[in-house]
Amino acid sequence: MEQIFIKTDRLILRRFNENDINSFYVYRSNPDVAKFQSWQDYQYEEAQAFVEGQMYHHPNIQGSWFQFAVALAETNELIGDCALHTPAIEPRIVEIGFTLSPNFQGNGFATEAVHGLLKFIFQTLGKHKVTAFSDVRNKKSIAVLERVGMRREAHLLQNYYTKGKWVDEYQYSILKSEWERK
Repeated sequence: MEQIFIKTDRLILRRFNENDINSFYVYRSNPDVAKFQSWQDYQYEEAQAFVEGQMYHHPNIQGSWFQFAVALAETNELIGDCALHTPAIEPRIVEIGFTLSPNFQGNGFATEAVHGLLKFIFQTLGKHKVTAFSDVRNKKSIAVLERVGMRREAHLLQNYYTKGKWVDEYQYSILKSEWERK
């Protein structure tokens, strides 16, 4: 049976399975999706290896990233993914990330998925703080982070080297105490 970690009104955040490989590859290989991400020219073999690795991985392991498959609750169709990084040094402060297929953008799915992920992080995992980083040019990602109640803590100049150049990033955060007041 498939492991579901989070349920929202329209989505489930679950463990990846072999049926997700093609959908994962299609959106990850899209240049518009990769524009603000660390990857480019994503290959099918990379998608296959990534999904197969995540199938046996677990969330909240210190020093690792876990990727949740984001799927429609009604059909179980993969539409994106959310990441959770639990650092080895301070595991009570975690980092998140998210990617959504262009076919499903603009419908509130990213906001719903990230909101569900924050609820899981604070209520189930009992974390103290969640952070996220966004390329300052990624207006859609910034809007999602702000809609779920995260606040911009920093503008980090030339903080990330990707695709041959340094880019600025915003750091967003939310404390458990802030989340509980919302």
